[in-house]
Amino acid sequence: MNDLREILNSDFIIRETYDAVRNSIINAQNKVYNAVNAAMVQAYWEIGEQIYKACGENERAEYGKGLIKYIAENLSREFGKGFDERNLRKMRQFYMAYPIRDSLSPELSWTHYRRLMRIEDEKTRAFYTEECVKSGWSVRQLDRQINSFFYERLLSSQDKKSVSDEIQTLEPKPEYEKIIRDPYVLEFLDLEQNPHFYEKELEQAVIDHLQKFLLELGRGFSFVARQKHITFDDRHFYIELVFYNYILKCFVLIDLKIGDLSHQDLGQMQMYVNYYTREMMNEGDNPPIGIVLCADKSDAVVKYTLPEDNNQIYASKYKLYMPTEEEFKKELKLDDYKKID
Repeated sequence: MNDLREILNSDFIIRETYDAVRNSIINAQNKVYNAVNAAMVQAYWEIGEQIYKACGENERAEYGKGLIKYIAENLSREFGKGFDERNLRKMRQFYMAYPIRDSLSPELSWTHYRRLMRIEDEKTRAFYTEECVKSGWSVRQLDRQINSFFYERLLSSQDKKSVSDEIQTLEPKPEYEKIIRDPYVLEFLDLEQNPHFYEKELEQAVIDHLQKFLLELGRGFSFVARQKHITFDDRHFYIELVFYNYILKCFVLIDLKIGDLSHQDLGQMQMYVNYYTREMMNEGDNPPIGIVLCADKSDAVVKYTLPEDNNQIYASKYKLYMPTEEEFKKELKLDDYKKID
């Protein structure tokens, strides 16, 4: 018996030691990769700065084209791939998009920055850059958020006048409104091909793709419960999804509706929020908020069901496919923002 224990203990020590050694190697590799990445991003910025200062505003002028061609040919001959004319122009564009060196983040790779540079609006680009750093988005996640109009959807759920101010100044919004967007894009659930699914299937699909759903919700969310059971006066109710946002320090309750939003849906969510406010809040928590995700909604139903000073109950539509750019613009009424003085 003692021999068996010694063998098992020895095997455990061997595995534990191996895992520790392996983790040390992986950590070292990551540090080397991050250091090299940060150094290359800085180098590309410097190259872009030097080319910009030499060419001025117009790189396409005869002098600018000749300079870039000369640098590209000689750098490619000495250092190999990565320094052709196209990439040198990208580096110049990089400097123009991020002219302040201290604004560069070591957490972002050159591929991140190449995707961010394609955003023409400076305020929008600044938003995605900041969110990418804070949320740790991969390049694929960043691309998905940009293509799904993450920033515009966030703004579209807020008051039009304040949206206009937000676009112009990028000033902080009221805290709760920072996490609400309309619509939510849930193309990753793969339910588009099945038009006859039930709410339980929608809920299960969300659970099966929880990591992607958290990405769509935004920064600061952690999963708490599914079908949270609450009881009072011998009546039983079930809140479909409960999250906690550690940035806002509040519970976020979500109900999923496959049809058109009704005033009963909003009333039910109001009851859930009231219950959590009175029974579930911990010391230091802010009041909870509730989000009803629905296939369609009437803005008038929302307006006249909820009080004017409401800041806890929200209704947002969801899309089971990735809309086209034109569909997004129509849905979000982006032209309305441009009309506001």
